[in-house]
Amino acid sequence: MSSPSPKFELFTRFAEVGKALGNPHRLVILELLAQRERNVDDLASAARLSVANASQHLRLMRKVGLLVSRRNGAQILYRVSDPAVLDLVAALHRVGERNVAEVREIVGGYFRRRDALEPVSRQELSRRMRDGLVTVLDVRPEDEFDAGHLPQAINAPLRELEKQLRDLPKDRDVVAYCRGPYCVFAFEAVALLRQHGFSARRLEDGFPEWKAADLPVA
Repeated sequence: MSSPSPKFELFTRFAEVGKALGNPHRLVILELLAQRERNVDDLASAARLSVANASQHLRLMRKVGLLVSRRNGAQILYRVSDPAVLDLVAALHRVGERNVAEVREIVGGYFRRRDALEPVSRQELSRRMRDGLVTVLDVRPEDEFDAGHLPQAINAPLRELEKQLRDLPKDRDVVAYCRGPYCVFAFEAVALLRQHGFSARRLEDGFPEWKAADLPVA
C-alpha cells in the first residue's frame, strides 16, 4: 500500500482542527478567551465546567494550534493563538445561519424577538463616537473590560446596569456591546434600557470583532 500523499496528510491535520471545533463547550471557551487570557480555574467557572473537563478541552485545542499558553508564576494562562482562529469561528457562525434551519430558528426566535431593530455597525458606531453623539456601554464583566474595551466605553456589567441607569444621559443614544454577536448580555441590556426610556441599540458583534477590525481600543 502506498504511503499517504502530502495533500492527504495536510487534509488530515485540517480535519483535526475542524474536529476540535466540534464541541459547544470549546466554542464557549474560545469566546471567553477572545476577551482576555485566562487560567483553567477561571475558564471552568466562566464556562460552567469542572476544572478537569475544562483542562481536557484546553489540552485538545492547544494540541491542534487553536490556543497557546504561557506560565505566570504558578499559573498557566491560555489565549487564542491567532486572529484567524476567530475568523474561523465567525465563518462557522455564518455558515450555520445561512444553511442550518435550526440555527436560523434560534436566531430568529430568541435573538431577533429580543431585539428586532437593526444593530449598529462598527463603522457607524466609530463615526458617532468621533462626533460625540453616543454613550457606549460595555456590559461584560469588569475583568474583561479591564483587559481591553472600546474607547470612551463605560463598563456597566449587566447585573449592575440597573443601578447605573441614573448616571446615564437620556438625551443621547446608547449602544451596548459584549462578547460577540450571540452574547445575550447586550440583548438583555438593550431591553432593560428601553424599558427605562433610553434610545438604545446594540453593536452588531462584540469587542473581539471590533479589535480584529483594527479599530481603536483602550
